[in-house]
Amino acid sequence: MVENNRMLTFVSHLVLVLGLLTVALPLWIAFVASTHGQADLIAGRIPILPGAHFMENWGTAVTSGLKRAGGVPVGLMLFNSLVMAIGIAVGKIAISIISAYAIVYFRFPFRMAIFWMIFLTLMLPVEVRILPTFEVAANLDLLDSYTGLTVPLIASATATFLFRQFFLTVPDELTEAARMDGAGPLKFFKDILLPLSWTNIAALFVILFIYGWNQYLWPLLITTDENYYTIVMGIQRMVTVSDEEPRWGIVMATAMLAMIPPVLVVIVMQRLFVKGLVEQEK
Repeated sequence: MVENNRMLTFVSHLVLVLGLLTVALPLWIAFVASTHGQADLIAGRIPILPGAHFMENWGTAVTSGLKRAGGVPVGLMLFNSLVMAIGIAVGKIAISIISAYAIVYFRFPFRMAIFWMIFLTLMLPVEVRILPTFEVAANLDLLDSYTGLTVPLIASATATFLFRQFFLTVPDELTEAARMDGAGPLKFFKDILLPLSWTNIAALFVILFIYGWNQYLWPLLITTDENYYTIVMGIQRMVTVSDEEPRWGIVMATAMLAMIPPVLVVIVMQRLFVKGLVEQEK
């Protein structure tokens, strides 16, 4: 039993507040910078209070973007990133859960060898296999398309492993009962395993959505058409200018807008996300 110690409570809350301030300070500075003009930000001082250029900077970012970044509106880049993140998350979960189901509940030759081959791909990061993946995508005419942004990244050994480990915890008696009731493989999967897997799916969706949202190297290779630029590519193009100082107010406004969708996903799915990570009894 934890004792009700006032000093311990005070120290615990103090640590939490300091941690919150440490995380929130960069976000506050980014927001404040998005409300100031160019002259204020290149003067060598960091503003602490919001400025008077909020509507100007945010309006430019949302409606027209910067010419040096291709003039692509942030709204279009957010949409491209959203399509890519949702496509990758849903694709990874769909393929992984079906693969894990086949490995656990079907008996076929070299079943475990195939599983370990999938698992060993964890040792190969995206950078190692990105050139052959790009060649395949180019040969299939997937450049500058939403299919090219999502399909080559939807395989996931990690998700397959996690679903397999969960399916192994499902009691054999449940499988036998479903079989005695006349449930076939698809009905057992749809009516029993999927409802049991919702918390795992939710936790994986949050992780994989953020993974897809933050992708930079693959979209950079697969897209040359400005209409398919993602928000991470747009921010990088706004910063890397050669002839003049970056428009930091618009850059920070774009960065703040880029954080909204992942934050919303985490907030909406927070309860299921935490439950899927810590729940042990199914």
